[in-house]
Amino acid sequence: MKRTTVKLPDELDAKLRHEAERRGITVSELTREAIEDHLGGHGRRLRAAGAGRSGRDDISERIGEILAAEVTG
Repeated sequence: MKRTTVKLPDELDAKLRHEAERRGITVSELTREAIEDHLGGHGRRLRAAGAGRSGRDDISERIGEILAAEVTG
């Protein structure tokens, strides 16, 4: 695996760190996922797959809606 340095504005860095913490993953993992999603890489995952760590208690009731939004969005 290669190491890459990216310079981010403070606001974007804060959003990135907040989202990684919210999802219980590392900043590196979230960054790789975002780049793969953007570039259409083979590692594309449904964002809803991490829903178990979302802190929401209605995921099981809304799974169809969530998956449909991920596939079409």
